[in-house]
Amino acid sequence: MRKMVDCRDHPSEMNCTLVIAGEEEEVVRAASEHAVSVHGHTDSPELREQIRSSLRDEVPQHA
Repeated sequence: MRKMVDCRDHPSEMNCTLVIAGEEEEVVRAASEHAVSVHGHTDSPELREQIRSSLRDEVPQHA
């Protein structure tokens, strides 16, 4: 099952609304890169584990 992470679940000063969805490793990698480049976090195993623990199953959108 695809996973997702939503920036709106993590309060920030910039009120980021980005949602990232895909296979678990893709989401963790993309979300950590986003956290570093946009939110100023430092890439670390702890950051990636925090992201991994906040992943949710993606709910498929049907037309």
